Amino acid sequence: MVGSTEGEKKTAKQLIQAIDEEKKSIEFKMLEGDLMKLYKDFLITLHIDTKDGIDLVTWTLEYETLHDDVEHPISLLSFFIDMTKVIKNHHLQKARIG
Repeated sequence: MVGSTEGEKKTAKQLIQAIDEEKKSIEFKMLEGDLMKLYKDFLITLHIDTKDGIDLVTWTLEYETLHDDVEHPISLLSFFIDMTKVIKNHHLQKARIG
């Protein structure tokens, strides 16, 4: 995964830890990269709920910092918003073709 936070390019090596098609969720465990310089553990879960024909995307971040002075990863919010837009556009294009 490559993303940008606060104007800086960041990288992360990750493992898809779980895929649950019934619950429409995917878990990504971070293994290496910029995040792991600050966090002992970092798990990202993408979950999609469908209500009244509308897909609602929820990103959940579970993490443990290496030190007490490490801030919460708020700078990742823009990355997840952008990623959600990419997923949305992909599905809209797929719906038009299919």
